[in-house]
Formats: sequence, C-alpha cells, structure tokens
Amino acid sequence: MDTITKLFSLKGRNALITGGGAGLGAEMAFVLAGAGAHVTLVGRRQNKLDQSFERIENIGGTVATIVADLNDDIQFEEMLGTLRENGREIDILINGAGINPRKPAETLSLNEWDTTLRLNLTVPFRLARNLVSTMQKKGWGRIINIASLQSIRAFPNSMAYGASKGGITQLTRAMAEAWSRDGVCCNAIAPGLFPTELTQSIFQNSQALAKMAENTCCGRNAELSDIWGLTLFLASPSASFVTRQTIYLDGGYTAK
Repeated sequence: MDTITKLFSLKGRNALITGGGAGLGAEMAFVLAGAGAHVTLVGRRQNKLDQSFERIENIGGTVATIVADLNDDIQFEEMLGTLRENGREIDILINGAGINPRKPAETLSLNEWDTTLRLNLTVPFRLARNLVSTMQKKGWGRIINIASLQSIRAFPNSMAYGASKGGITQLTRAMAEAWSRDGVCCNAIAPGLFPTELTQSIFQNSQALAKMAENTCCGRNAELSDIWGLTLFLASPSASFVTRQTIYLDGGYTAK
C-alpha cells in the first residue's frame, strides 16, 4: 500500500455510527466501509438498518447492525453490551442520530425539549465517554459529532434543536481538550441543507428550497454524497493533526 493510500485507508479499524440506517449516518457508514473499516450501525428501525446493511455488503464492506433507541437507558446499555460481546473495539465513533421536533417554542413540550437535548447532545457525550478508553489505550481514535447551521444561526421553530447543536460545538471542543493528547481527534461536521428525513419539509417547499440554494456560495443545496469526502478525511490517518474543529459543509451558506 503506497503512502497516499495509507493516509485514507481504514483497513482494520472499527467504526460505530449512530443513526446509521438512513440519511447522513447511512452515507457516512457507507464511505467508511468503502475505505476498509468494519462498521456497526445503530438505529431504531430494523428495516432502515437492513437497507443500509445491504448497500454496504454490495460494495464488499463488512457491517453489523444493532437496533436500539439510545434515549432509553436500558437499550443504551444493551447496545454497549452487544459491542463487548462482538469483541469489536471501536476506533471511530460517529454520533449521527438526531431529532428536530420543528415546533414553535410556545407549543414545544418540556418532554420534547428533554428528548431532543438528550438524543442530540447527551447521547454523544455518553457514547464517547464509554468508548474513549479503548481509543486512548491504542493511542488512536476519531470522534465525529454532527453539528448544524443552527450551531451558530437561529432558524424558525427549532429552538430545542438549535440549543442541542450549539452544545455539540462546545462538547466537541471539550472532548478535544480532554482526549487529543492521547491520539483521539474530536471534530464536528455542520452540514448545510442535505436531503434527509429531518429536512423533508424544506425539500417539499420549492420556494424555501430555492432560497436556501441561492444563499449558498455554490448556488445549490447538498447531495448526500457531498458528506463522503469530509467524513473519510476526519476519520482517516490523514487528519491526525486536526481536532476541536467544527467544519461547515454548507456550500458557503455561512459565508453570507
């Protein structure tokens, strides 16, 4: 294997991707598997996990799935137990699971607020805290969190989501400060407008969709494959000196 190839090879690495059955999580799992990592997908819906599983197998990737609602403490612990039983020591953690209730603050229930903050912010912290010791022992690890345009900008009807994603940027900084000296690089990707389940309402509104595209420097909204390159870079050996960053993968939306 030549030097350049080694920079982006994930052969022998084990990755855990939450929200791995659909959307950006599925895309991130796909590219990591293509680079040689064994990927474990975690999600709530078996049918979505099965679709992602089949897609990865079709390119010769190695993949496993775990059905779990990570907001449920019992299922969270069972998922960790399954990982231990499988003997897969996680090198790469991608915190891809997330929700956005999309309600005005006046009608958002306290339970919806708590559920959003728990899945989008608390679960990434809990997962990283549980898995980082193995990375530290190896002297190599990657944690990639999912931030948002709303980490720095306010959008309508997304107060809980925006608060959680603002928290993710600071959590990423704190993770990097705590663990990067041990070889664990911690970064976040803040996607622009990608076609996922969380953004269905925008993609069904042609006027809103066109406005978002117009406000980017590239003049278009994202395609799912736009997440591949940055994911592979941050997960790979080539990013060994990149940590505590939140990178806006938004076509230049935040430049305006």
